[in-house]
Amino acid sequence: MEIPPLTDDTVRLALIGQVLRRRWRLLVALAVLGAAVGAGASVLFSPGYQTSSSVLLQGPRQADELLTQAEVATSSVVLDRAAAVLPWHPSGADLKKQVTTSVANGNVVTITVSADTAEHAQQLADQIAQQFVKYSGQLASNSADASVQLAQEQRESLRQQVQLTTQKISDLAKTVGGDLTVESVQVRTQLEGLRTSLEQAINDLNQADLATGVGNTVVLGPSERPSGPAAPTMVQLVAGGAVLFFLIGVFGHLFAARADRRLRGEPEIASALGSPILAGVDVTTPQGDRLPATGLYGKVRRLLGGDRPWVLPPIASSADGVNRDIRYRRVLARLATGPADVLALVAGDDETGKLAAGQLAELADRLSVPLRIFEFTAGRPTVPDAGPDAGVLVVLSAGSRTAWELVRLAEACNDAGQEIVGAVLTHPVRPSAPEAEPVAEDAPEKALAGSA
Repeated sequence: MEIPPLTDDTVRLALIGQVLRRRWRLLVALAVLGAAVGAGASVLFSPGYQTSSSVLLQGPRQADELLTQAEVATSSVVLDRAAAVLPWHPSGADLKKQVTTSVANGNVVTITVSADTAEHAQQLADQIAQQFVKYSGQLASNSADASVQLAQEQRESLRQQVQLTTQKISDLAKTVGGDLTVESVQVRTQLEGLRTSLEQAINDLNQADLATGVGNTVVLGPSERPSGPAAPTMVQLVAGGAVLFFLIGVFGHLFAARADRRLRGEPEIASALGSPILAGVDVTTPQGDRLPATGLYGKVRRLLGGDRPWVLPPIASSADGVNRDIRYRRVLARLATGPADVLALVAGDDETGKLAAGQLAELADRLSVPLRIFEFTAGRPTVPDAGPDAGVLVVLSAGSRTAWELVRLAEACNDAGQEIVGAVLTHPVRPSAPEAEPVAEDAPEKALAGSA
C-alpha cells in the first residue's frame, strides 16, 4: 500500500483520522509531556501579578535627567528600603528581577512590578514609589547647599554685569549729540547692542531664580490591585504546551508517512526486483503485526501503541492451517518447474520474512524440494555465487524494503550470477483458534501436482 500524496484534503483527513485512532495513546502522552513543559516554562516566563505606580518629577527636566531618575528608582538603596518595610520581608536582590521602570511623557516615571499575589504586587509598587520619592528628596537636599551657593554666585555675577552695562549706556548717552552723523549712528548701534545684552542678563537671572524651585517629586496616587495574573499565565502555558505537542505528534506522523519510501504494492516490488511475485503467504505470529516488546524501550513503545504500523489496514485474522499450508505448497509447486537448486534470500531484520522462509524450508524438506535459506544484510546485500542450474527466491514482508534496497539486492544477485526466479510476499496475521489439523502428507510428486 503506497502512501498517496497529501495534497488531497480527503486523503489528508483520512490519514489524520488513522493517527487519532491508532496512535491516540502516544498523542495523549505527548500532550501530557507538553503540559508538563508548559508548567515548567511558567516558572521562568510567567510574570505573575503585575501592577504599576507613577511618580511625577516637577519642573523642567532634561531627557537624560529623567533616565537617571528612572535608574534611581531601581537602585539597591530604594529596593533594600522597600524590602525592609514589606510584611513578607523579601531581599533587595530578589526585588531587582521584579521591578522595571520607564519614562513617559510629562516627566512621569512609571514603576512596574510583578509578584506572586495581587496583594504583594500592590504593596511592592506603593513601597518602591514612596522610597523612591524619599531617596530622591534626600539626594536633592544633600546637594542643596552647593546648588544654592552656585546660584548666588551666578546672581551676583549677573548683577555686576547689569550694573556695568547700565553705566556704559549712561556714559555713551551723554556723549551722543543730536546731530545725525556717522559717529552718532555708531554710538546708537552700540547702545542697542548693550541693551540687548542687558535684557539677556536679566532673563538668565530670572531662569536662575526659577531653577531654585526644581526638585519636587510626587507620587501620582496609589497603585491598583491586579484582578488576575498577567499573561502568559500558567494555565495558558500548560494549555499551549499540550496543544503544541499534540499537533507536533499528528503532523510528525504525517511527515513520517510521506517520507516513508518502503514499497507495499506487488507491482512496485516486482518492478524493483525485476521478477514476478509468485505468491503472497500468511505468517501467524503470536503478536500479530506488533513488534517484539524487548527491553525498556520496547515495553514503553507497546504501552504507547507504537509497536504496530498505523498507515496499513488493520491486521486480519488467519485462516485455518490447511489454507496457509496450501499457499506454501503453491509456492513450492511453482518452483518445481524452475532451477534445480533454489536459494531463499531473506533479510536479517525481517522477522516475518524469516518465519515464512523457515516454514517454506520445512515444507520443502518434507516434499524433497531443494531449498536453502540465506540471510543477507539489507544495507549491503551479498549473495553467494551461483552453481549449476541455480536460482534465488526473495522472501520479504510487504512494506519492509525501499525500491533502492530491492534494486541493490537485484544487482547483488546479478553480480553473483544468480537468477531471481520470483518473490514471495509475507503478511502477518493473527492466529485463529481453534485451527483445523493439517491434511496428511502425500507423496511429493502427488502433492506438488495437486497444488499446481
